[in-house]
Amino acid sequence: MSTKEYNAVVVGSGPNGLAAALTLAKANRSEALFESASTVGGGMRSAELTLPGFVHDVCSAIHPLARASPFFATLDLEGRGLEWIEPPISLAHPLDDGSAALVTRDVEATAASLGLDGPAYRRFIGPTLAHWDSLIEDVLAPFHIPFQPDRAFGLARFGLGALQPASWLVRAFDDPRARALLAGCAAHSMLRLEEPLSGAFAMLFLASAHAVGWPIARGGSSRIAEALAAELTALGGEVITDRRIDRLSDLPEHGVALFDVTPRQLLSIAGDRMGIRYARGLRGYRYGPGAFKVDLALDGPIPWRNPDLAGAGTVHLGGTYEEIAASEREVAGGRTPERPFVLLAQHSLFDSSRAPEGKHTVWAYCHVPNGSPVDMTDRIIDQIERFAPGLRDRILARHTMGPAELEAYNANYVGGDINGGRQDVLQLFTRPTLRLDPYSTPDPAIFLCSSSTPPGGGVHGMCGHLAAQSLIRSRAR
Repeated sequence: MSTKEYNAVVVGSGPNGLAAALTLAKANRSEALFESASTVGGGMRSAELTLPGFVHDVCSAIHPLARASPFFATLDLEGRGLEWIEPPISLAHPLDDGSAALVTRDVEATAASLGLDGPAYRRFIGPTLAHWDSLIEDVLAPFHIPFQPDRAFGLARFGLGALQPASWLVRAFDDPRARALLAGCAAHSMLRLEEPLSGAFAMLFLASAHAVGWPIARGGSSRIAEALAAELTALGGEVITDRRIDRLSDLPEHGVALFDVTPRQLLSIAGDRMGIRYARGLRGYRYGPGAFKVDLALDGPIPWRNPDLAGAGTVHLGGTYEEIAASEREVAGGRTPERPFVLLAQHSLFDSSRAPEGKHTVWAYCHVPNGSPVDMTDRIIDQIERFAPGLRDRILARHTMGPAELEAYNANYVGGDINGGRQDVLQLFTRPTLRLDPYSTPDPAIFLCSSSTPPGGGVHGMCGHLAAQSLIRSRAR
């Protein structure tokens, strides 16, 4: 164990741990980042999961929130080797009749793909886009009321729709394509589409496709982590890998510690320092549904029935609004859907470094009950084949990760929950428990900086960035 003393230490090197360490380094704090694995990244890692030469993203794969993040905007990661690739179509959602909703940066072109619901779509997305620059700063933060009247108005208008269930918002549309498109984006919430706040995810993700696109990182998501780590070391921060922290005594001498972990891990590491009431709140923290992921190596591109889908980085598969709503309802009820909603990315169509020439990769996952042991491989492939007949004939190899494998890979994915906790209306604003400063704990030398704090899951780094700012303010006081 090093005898060096640090102002601060950060445990965990996911996007939020790296963001916390970078924010502290910029404030001239002497700090070190500890990671139990041999490389940094958490969910931002890539590997040859199927066959040599086929590079798959292990977890995160499409990054609209990174492009939109106020924290990422403060960094020159392109100068550290990160290159964003933006597919011409951010998102496609096909239906069984061969038609598809196609979301591009161009609102008019997107509306045109929705038939008679084009005008309704423009009315739906227009107010969010009009306030996007200020809105994203207020949404990717704990609950607050902005002081500026125009920002407060924009946030209030967004909130009126965002608090509604997707099942209410969808009533503005009649075309099956528009209804399915909204359902697929709302399902990113991993909530029932009849639940309040599910509509917020539809509004945010659709607006992000127009405002910033849905980019991928050339070479894999690991390049994001590598760029962040390079920036950290350039600022004097230390990155220490292969060092697992199971208790506070595993850390070197330090002034304060920030943990990129969920409440379950924080209790295990520092439960005796958390106080009775706060520890009770952490024990009551609720985790959400899990994920089941399939990576495929293909002997050619996906043979989509609708050729327009070849221009999409992300494809949502699940059919109509009603089908997707039923699938997410099954998951929320602890049941495994026969026809799951599938989120798919086809990186190699736009990034030749992902596969050998003429070959391709597929990244896909669906939602399952937390901790589900059910193998969803065939159900996921069936959903792809439904819209791409002949897919199975092109599969060279496959790799799967269910909830147990995801949690073994990253302890923050409790039961396969990739969002660090259920993101419903009762917990999104009070993660991890009701507290004026959600990043602080009863111990003034311990802070939580994971996606179990506001604003929740996603590769945006804001949980870590805001936790580090909270720490800095507390020390100033």
